[in-house]
Amino acid sequence: MAEHADHPAYPVGLRLSGRRVVVVGGGQVAQRRLPALIAAGADITLVSPSATPSVEAMADAGEIHWERRRYEDGDLTDTWYALIASDDDAANEAASAEAERTRTWCVRSDNADVATAWTPATGRSEGVTVAVLSTDAQGRDPRHSAAVRDAIVEGLRDGTLAAPHHRTRPTPGVSLVGGGPGDPDLITVRGRRLLAEADVVIADRLGPRDLLDELPPHVEVIDAAKIPYGRFMAQEAINQALIEHAKAGKAVVRLKGGDPFVFGRGMEEAQALAAEGIPCTVVPGISSSISVPGAAGIPVTHRGVAHEFTVVSGHVTPDDERSLVDWAALAQLRGTLVLLMAVDKIGAIAKALIAHGKAPGTPVALIQEGTTAAQRRVDATLATVGERAAAEEVRPPAVIVIGDVVAVGTATLPNPAE
Repeated sequence: MAEHADHPAYPVGLRLSGRRVVVVGGGQVAQRRLPALIAAGADITLVSPSATPSVEAMADAGEIHWERRRYEDGDLTDTWYALIASDDDAANEAASAEAERTRTWCVRSDNADVATAWTPATGRSEGVTVAVLSTDAQGRDPRHSAAVRDAIVEGLRDGTLAAPHHRTRPTPGVSLVGGGPGDPDLITVRGRRLLAEADVVIADRLGPRDLLDELPPHVEVIDAAKIPYGRFMAQEAINQALIEHAKAGKAVVRLKGGDPFVFGRGMEEAQALAAEGIPCTVVPGISSSISVPGAAGIPVTHRGVAHEFTVVSGHVTPDDERSLVDWAALAQLRGTLVLLMAVDKIGAIAKALIAHGKAPGTPVALIQEGTTAAQRRVDATLATVGERAAAEEVRPPAVIVIGDVVAVGTATLPNPAE
């Protein structure tokens, strides 16, 4: 191979579906490489006297055929691609020599310089495979290749790396995207990519507002709270706006706070779109019911303290005839209660819980604007939370946590503002 060392590798994509691939060695290298070979549909034979538990599980599942022995000459017969990754130097040399004789593309994990193929740092995003190889034969740096790969894939996923579609464009329709609890970094990568591809974004006030500043100037951004609704109710007006923009051939993103279906009326919007035959994609989001307490150092469950948590809407008081919540049953639970949309009703809710048997000294935490730079936490008990919320002027959006888990996190996590 010395005469080839000064030349860069020629990049190519191998189509291995149904074709024989042999892997020599069942250690950590095989464990990392086998999933991609399995995903490629290769007919894989592993030759190794032992294997890691993960590799053994692949064999038990029938994803690979395992020959539980050392390499023998002839193992690469009719093989298209070989991965040599054992800890037996002699076996590696012999298998590499057989690959050279049989003109089988061969990767050597122990000595890349004598291999006939190199494994690039690869990543995938929405049907695109990114493969990075160093072009400097004298200074190959796998970590640098991996870093370049990661930067490209992350950019494609979150939309910060522009890669416009030239043959096709996003299909008109609506994506219901959960934007997470407020920190723009907590939206899913799929949600961020769909935002980057949108023609129209209809946003809630609780969505991650900072993301809207990153959108290209041609994107129409509509504040859902300011949609005129005339003869329509507010939600019906939002549904109608989604329908009208989608029927105009636009790619529409409905950007909602938290998760679209956790007190977000996402299903109502999905049903309205389905009734009009409009394609709808639901992108789940990180719910504030879990993430905001976590950001404030409160686990909603904890071993020996709480084995369950219940998420409740507090937008109406317990004595309101519209309430669907069984507050008497909730008061008997030993686990954690997480209240959303309950800041102005917390006094009445606390009284109802105490009346139904919840201990007045039960710890309570109110976390305002969780995960954002303005996050703050106010602690109280069930008996004092109404007065504390008013005295501290706690304002929505805020998540309220009731239960012994509030006292678990004595060392609060850093405030995002710090």
